[in-house]
Amino acid sequence: MSWLDSRSSQRTRFSLGSISNSVEPEINLIPFIDVLLVVLIFLMISTTFTRYQELAITLPTASGSDNQAEVKQIHIAVSRDGRFAINGKITDRMQLANALTQLNQNHSNGDSPNGMLVNIDADARAPHQAVMTALEAARDANLANIVFSSQTKR
Repeated sequence: MSWLDSRSSQRTRFSLGSISNSVEPEINLIPFIDVLLVVLIFLMISTTFTRYQELAITLPTASGSDNQAEVKQIHIAVSRDGRFAINGKITDRMQLANALTQLNQNHSNGDSPNGMLVNIDADARAPHQAVMTALEAARDANLANIVFSSQTKR
């Protein structure tokens, strides 16, 4: 016992005041985990699982050769310097909308249910404004089916 007495006497020798035991604060995690589990169980029971509505869509199938024979096409060519040609005939910029309107009226007398298809073939170096002029002329002639053509590099 002398060793224990000497050890405790050494402690009291260096202390300036009363003997204080440093108690480290301790967090009890068991009640915290219990509360979290109860909240989790409550959320799992009270959650309603809904089934999202899905749209049943039947997509159309394409058959290229049959449908293209029925649609009449108007080819508008835009050259490098901004000139226009409708179905191979050179047309002035001012008369472009009038020529498209006339072609649309001639076609509307027929019995084709599909509208006319406007195919704009522009040169790669054609001015952007010339292509926009052709597009606006097709809009002014009430033509809605407009396609831009491109060419792949060889």
